[in-house]
Amino acid sequence: MTRVPDAAPPGAGPPADTLMHDAPTTAGPPGEGQPAAAEESLVRAAAELAAGARGPAAGWDRTGGLPGSVREDMAAAGLLGADLPRRYGGAGLGPAALGEVAAHLGGVCSALRGLLTVQGMVAAALARWGTREQRADWLPRLASGELTAGFAATEQAAGSALGAVETRIEDSGDGADIEVSGRKRWITFGEVADVFLVLGKSRGKPATVLVEADRTGVSREPVTGQLGMRAARIAHVTFDAVRVPRNRLVAPPGLGLSHVAATALDHGRFTVAWGCVGMAEACVADAATHAATRTQGGVPLADHQLVRSLLARCAVETAGARELARRAAEFRAPGAGRGVTETIVAKYAAAAAAASVSRDTVQILGSAGCEPDSRPGRHFRDAKVMEIIEGAQHVSELHIADRLLRQFGAPPASGTRQSGEPV
Repeated sequence: MTRVPDAAPPGAGPPADTLMHDAPTTAGPPGEGQPAAAEESLVRAAAELAAGARGPAAGWDRTGGLPGSVREDMAAAGLLGADLPRRYGGAGLGPAALGEVAAHLGGVCSALRGLLTVQGMVAAALARWGTREQRADWLPRLASGELTAGFAATEQAAGSALGAVETRIEDSGDGADIEVSGRKRWITFGEVADVFLVLGKSRGKPATVLVEADRTGVSREPVTGQLGMRAARIAHVTFDAVRVPRNRLVAPPGLGLSHVAATALDHGRFTVAWGCVGMAEACVADAATHAATRTQGGVPLADHQLVRSLLARCAVETAGARELARRAAEFRAPGAGRGVTETIVAKYAAAAAAASVSRDTVQILGSAGCEPDSRPGRHFRDAKVMEIIEGAQHVSELHIADRLLRQFGAPPASGTRQSGEPV
């Protein structure tokens, strides 16, 4: 649950002139040699898991916790690290299929989608920037669900501008270990994570390090009663002079934000975008069902023109969000580092659609939408969180406008980037 609109790693993003293109210049395969039938099987597995979660999801939200058995079910279905290469235990899932998985899960429970997201964020960062030994050691355990990952980036004074993080990653003095000290906030599944990818600074340079949760000096503070994502086991985590081997550093200091964290956040935006598509589609279905079956004073609710107008707007916004998410998947298909701007656009539009469509669905449902176990009500709360995490809406607008203006020859306007934000 991280708030930052990172730019692409240097040299890794799409050309700056792709923002207005209708399709990518090259077509990529569905996944890493993964047959379409196998991808469809995983998407069906996600749909079946989501269908089974439809009933208990409200209870998870109410009690503030996704059960461990559900995490095990997701792992058994092959949904954790599903887009990792098969040699690391993943399924080699392509972006389009991964998006559909996120949409199925997000349409039922944002915590389910959140688990897919955070596991994928850490795995993507390691797959791209980890050493051969780190990939061989950590990725199979993330894909199998043996380990649950947490992405520890946000701090009290470092949300949208992660360059301002104050967590220290320092030499311990003995040459073999490094020491991690700092306090991180709003970590999705931080309450139960087995390992954290921590963003900090080493000798003033952004750095990332893997820290196991059971090391001395790691303490957690579960977060309850927050606006949304209440079942996502969110926690604040303190690292108090935690010693870890030097080989836990991921990439050299200086690349922690612009490369490692940027890769994680880009992956996270993509699955958040598709999760928002699922939320909006679920709300459209609930709104249309209610309007088609509800009568007031003997008059079907669907006969009211204002209701039909709301339904039409919801349907169009949702369809538009899906198309932008699909477009982002196409741009990402050629490989890592592609489609960064298209993903920001998709996440921006899909989060906005989830927020407005869930709001209008609650309006159509009336008191039924305000009930404690109302799915549109949950999505209404969760959607506001989606407009903040992995790139707040207004900061995403700056990135999108900057890319657009550069496409047509204008230099970046002064003041469009916050201090500490990567370029």
